[in-house]
Amino acid sequence: MKKSRRRPLGIWAQILVGFGIFIVVVWALLWLFQIVLLEPFYRTVKTAEVKSTAEAVEHRLEDESLDEEVRQLCYNTGINILVTDELGRTYSGWRASQKESLLNNMTRLSLAELFNDVNLDGGQRLAVYRSPFVNQDGSQNQVILYVRISRTPSGLNRMVLLESEITPVDSIRETLLVQVGVLTVVMALLGTGLALLIARKISRPIAAINEGAKELARGDYAIRFGEHGAREVRELAQTLNYAAGELSKVEGLRRDLLANVSHDLRTPLTMIKGYGEVMRDLPGENTPENVQIIIDEAERLTSLVNDLLDLSKLESGVVPLEKASFNLTESIRLILHRYDKLADYSFPFAYEEDVWVNADELKISQVVYNLVNNAITYSGADKTITLRQTLREGKVRVSVTDTGEGIPPDKLQDIWERYYKVDKEHKRAQMGSGLGLSIVKNILDMHGGAYGVESQLGQGSTFWFELPLSPSPGEDSLTPVK
Repeated sequence: MKKSRRRPLGIWAQILVGFGIFIVVVWALLWLFQIVLLEPFYRTVKTAEVKSTAEAVEHRLEDESLDEEVRQLCYNTGINILVTDELGRTYSGWRASQKESLLNNMTRLSLAELFNDVNLDGGQRLAVYRSPFVNQDGSQNQVILYVRISRTPSGLNRMVLLESEITPVDSIRETLLVQVGVLTVVMALLGTGLALLIARKISRPIAAINEGAKELARGDYAIRFGEHGAREVRELAQTLNYAAGELSKVEGLRRDLLANVSHDLRTPLTMIKGYGEVMRDLPGENTPENVQIIIDEAERLTSLVNDLLDLSKLESGVVPLEKASFNLTESIRLILHRYDKLADYSFPFAYEEDVWVNADELKISQVVYNLVNNAITYSGADKTITLRQTLREGKVRVSVTDTGEGIPPDKLQDIWERYYKVDKEHKRAQMGSGLGLSIVKNILDMHGGAYGVESQLGQGSTFWFELPLSPSPGEDSLTPVK
C-alpha cells in the first residue's frame, strides 16, 4: 500500500513551531536552573565565598591591623570569623550578627583539639551541619564550618575558622516558580507575536515570488519579481528576473530560428522543385545551367543542415578535441585558395611569418570558414575581405575584416548567440543560417581561446580570435651548440 506523503509545513507554521520549541526550551532551562538547581548552586556559591574569605584572612595573619581587617570582612560577608593558635588562644574573633554561634561556644581546649584534628587531616576541613540553636519559629538553619591551618612567614601556627549560615531557599524557590510561570506566559505571547511578524515579513515576498514563478513556468517571460525583503529573497528575485530575461531572449531566438530555418529551407526547396518540374515538363530545358541551379540549392540545404548538426554536437559536448601542432598560416592560405573561384571577391591575407599552434586543425578551419563566410554575407560594395595575422605576447591573432554596414553597438554581444542575425530580413544576397558565429564561439570556448568583434557603422566589422603559439617542428628538433 502506497504511503501518503505529508504536506510540508509553510513558512508561517515553521516559524511558529520554531518559536514554540524555543519557548519550551527556555522555560525548561529556567525551571532547571532557578528551581531544581537553586539550592546546589547557592551552596556552591556560599562555599566559594567562605574559602575566598579564609584566604583573605590568611594573607593578613601577621598584620598589626588583623583584628580590624577581620571585622571588616565579617561585616561585609556576613561570615563569623575566628583566628586562634595551636593552643586555642584567640587572636581575633567577630560575629556578623547577635545570633548564637558555634564559634562563640567553643572552649580553648576544644579549639586546641580541633587544631590537632584538622592538622592531621591535611590542614583544612569543610563541614555542613544543622545548627544546634533553634530559631524563634522553631526551625534550625544549616551552617557551613570551614577550618584552615596556616603557618605565617615567621613560623607561627594559626587556625582560621569561618562559620556561615545557609539561608533556607524554600520561600525563594516558591517566588521564583511564580516568576518563571509569569515569564513563560509573557514569552509565549511575545514570541507568538514576533513569530507572526517575522513570518509575515519573510513569507509575503516569497509568496509573491512563488506566484510569479508559476507565471514564468506558464511562459509569461515578461513577469518581473519585486526585489525587496531579506537579502536572500532579493538575490532570489534578481536571479529570477535574470532568468526571465534570458528565457525571453531564448524564446525570441527560438522564433527567429523557426523563421530563419523555414525561410532558408523553403527557398532552395522551391527552387529545386520549380526547376525540376520545368526540366520534366518542357522539352529542351534539361540544360547544364538548370542542373547546376538544382545542385547549388541542394548545397545550400546541406550547408544549413550541417550547421545545425555541428552546433548541436558542440553544445552537447559529444565532439572531442583532437589537438595537434599544425601550421595555422598555411591552413588559412589553403582555405582562402578555395575561394579563388568566387567571382568579384578578393581575399588579401597579411602576415609576416608562418606560425604554428596546438589545436584541433579541423575545428579551427571551421572557425576561419565561418568568419570568412560571415564577412562575405555582409561585405561592402568593394567585396574585399581582409585577413590579418599578428603576433603578440606568445599568441597569434587572426582577424577577418569586411567593409559592410557594420554592427550597432547594442548588438555586438548578441551576434554570438545561435540563430541571431543583425539583419532580420532574409535577402537572397545574405545567405546564412545565423549559426556560424555561434559555432565559432563554441569551438573557441573548447580551446580556451579569446575572441571578439570590433565594428563601426558604415565602415565594416572586424572579427578576431587568438590562440597560444606552439613551437614549429624545426624549433623542437634544434639543440643548442656547446
